[in-house]
Amino acid sequence: MRSKTPAVWLTLVLKLASHTAMGVAMGLVFTLVLSLADPTGTLMRRGAAAGITWSMFVATVVVTFAIGATLTGLVFNLSEDR
Repeated sequence: MRSKTPAVWLTLVLKLASHTAMGVAMGLVFTLVLSLADPTGTLMRRGAAAGITWSMFVATVVVTFAIGATLTGLVFNLSEDR
């Protein structure tokens, strides 16, 4: 089995970066929709430390979506036939 050239690794990294960006965007949209449609958003905004609670919630959801999309992209790229 031949070793992969640097161009192949660079292509893989760029594809994974695009999947990560898609995950971040989906996470941001999900938190926006959740905060507008669910009473959880209003409950988080009324607490004593509302800014910290809200930012931690958004960060947690965005990072979770980004990691999930990156791992999905890795599986897709490693399993495609060449």
